[in-house]
Amino acid sequence: MNVLVVKANNRPEGVSSKMYETFWEKIKDAEHLNITVFDVFEEDMPHFGQDYFSAVHKQQHGLDLSDIEQRILAAKQKAMNALKAAETIVFAFPLWNFTIPAKLQTFVDYVAEAGFSFKYSPEGKLIQLMTDKKVILLNARGGIYSTPERAPLEMAVTYMENTFHGMFGMEIIDEVIIEGHNAMRDRSQEIIEAGLKKVSEVASNLVKQSLQLHL
Repeated sequence: MNVLVVKANNRPEGVSSKMYETFWEKIKDAEHLNITVFDVFEEDMPHFGQDYFSAVHKQQHGLDLSDIEQRILAAKQKAMNALKAAETIVFAFPLWNFTIPAKLQTFVDYVAEAGFSFKYSPEGKLIQLMTDKKVILLNARGGIYSTPERAPLEMAVTYMENTFHGMFGMEIIDEVIIEGHNAMRDRSQEIIEAGLKKVSEVASNLVKQSLQLHL
């Protein structure tokens, strides 16, 4: 099984970083998992914008590309190749200011391409192109966003669900959210430990699934 793990937090003490580390420790030596780690903070990933569209225009007309145009085309292709090769994609990411980190947003911008991850029918209907892939979401948020009054402010997990499941068609097979460890300081360690235990269980389940495929 080809597994892509997308790490989207560069804070060593970040809770979602600990979720990534916990998951990684469980799967790194699995015999039937072919694992690729894509660290969005370590990759050269220029923000998606006019540089990309200028690069595409120049390519189409045989014009020379600037350095940043070459970089953004290479970075976009690398992200698309990594996503295409994976059967299961794992995202470890925090909620920052109600949404995902900008670096993870850039990754999403790179892979959300018509004809690659989705397309439209002649009638304008969305057609999902990645229904054969599975996704696992590992998220940490220091506040509490699972209550009805706070849920509308949560635009990290919701965004990832809407994009990778709703738009691309991937099946969400597991989701672990650690929340409230900053809001409830007296219970912080308890909350984090319980969440990391769930992460470990999800990782173990993935290893078991890979073994079953080879029986």
